[in-house]
Amino acid sequence: VQLQASGGGLVQDGDSLRLSCTHSGRTFRSYLGWFRQAPGKEREFVATISAIDGFTYYSDSVKGRFTISGDNAKNTVYLQMHSLRPEDTAVYYCAARVSIATLAAGIPTTLTDYEFWGQGTQVTVSS
Repeated sequence: VQLQASGGGLVQDGDSLRLSCTHSGRTFRSYLGWFRQAPGKEREFVATISAIDGFTYYSDSVKGRFTISGDNAKNTVYLQMHSLRPEDTAVYYCAARVSIATLAAGIPTTLTDYEFWGQGTQVTVSS
């Protein structure tokens, strides 16, 4: 599975931005997710969407401001971000999970839950 993220940029506090991630390859994907990594911090979970039934799940820090969605016809997953804050500044990564094995947590939210990763796209929110 290959993933290509795009759409990052420099925005101001309160602005909106939409990230895109195109994914390709014959391997079935069960979940597509977004993670982010701020300077000096560990990569953290942002959102995920089930490629099977469209179920979505968000981290508490973005819930209500970010929306993940997918377009299966275009093999693209989006992350619509509203009310951006300086603390949202990070490199954003998309990832794909191909395993259909049941997770103890039920929802894939850790780095090791995803087998394939794209390159990141930088999002910078100025105050």
